[in-house]
Amino acid sequence: MAKTPVELRNSKLGPRVVEALKKHYFDAWYFDTSAEAVEKIISLIPPGDVVSWGGTVTMDELGIQKILAKRNQPVIDRDTAKTPEERNELQRKALLCDTYLASANALSEDGQLVNIDGNGNRVAAMAYGPRQVIVAAGMNKVAKTVEDALVRARTIAAPLNVQRFPDYPTPCAKTGTCFDCFSERSICNFFVTIRVSRPAGRIKVVLIGEDLGL
Repeated sequence: MAKTPVELRNSKLGPRVVEALKKHYFDAWYFDTSAEAVEKIISLIPPGDVVSWGGTVTMDELGIQKILAKRNQPVIDRDTAKTPEERNELQRKALLCDTYLASANALSEDGQLVNIDGNGNRVAAMAYGPRQVIVAAGMNKVAKTVEDALVRARTIAAPLNVQRFPDYPTPCAKTGTCFDCFSERSICNFFVTIRVSRPAGRIKVVLIGEDLGL
């Protein structure tokens, strides 16, 4: 079957973004399909690693956590918490896990990752702590420049992500668009651009030629 225009574009741009990521000392790969990407991601996680994650729709869609559960992977899962205090403690423990799973709100074509976080636990783990970070991202996350990536994170990813939480009290939850709010429960509090992976190869990026995540 012939590739669609979107598939053709992704297959041309994706490998170029991967080469740019490598120049910034990320380990990086491009795959046309989710199935190929899942196989690679699982191969990067040693069976004995303690694995954790923040909020990541992409990893959920790929089914990574379910696969890890089937192979009895040791995990730190904040969603098992029974109280807000226990959830916070699990998020703190995740900062010292072996492998941290994440996505990116956006990537620039020149190989940088852009994320916005509400509590900071996800971007904190991506920046420092876990021995390795595996980032999975669909090609819908790729923006031309870092500035464009930030716009995507704020005006597309954030208003979409907040819809995951019913009755969330922010303007974008009610209207679906960014208001640059200073709401007490704003999810746009920590803006982190990862320009270089330090140490080299600690952050591994699996780019996928599909629309994934938000």
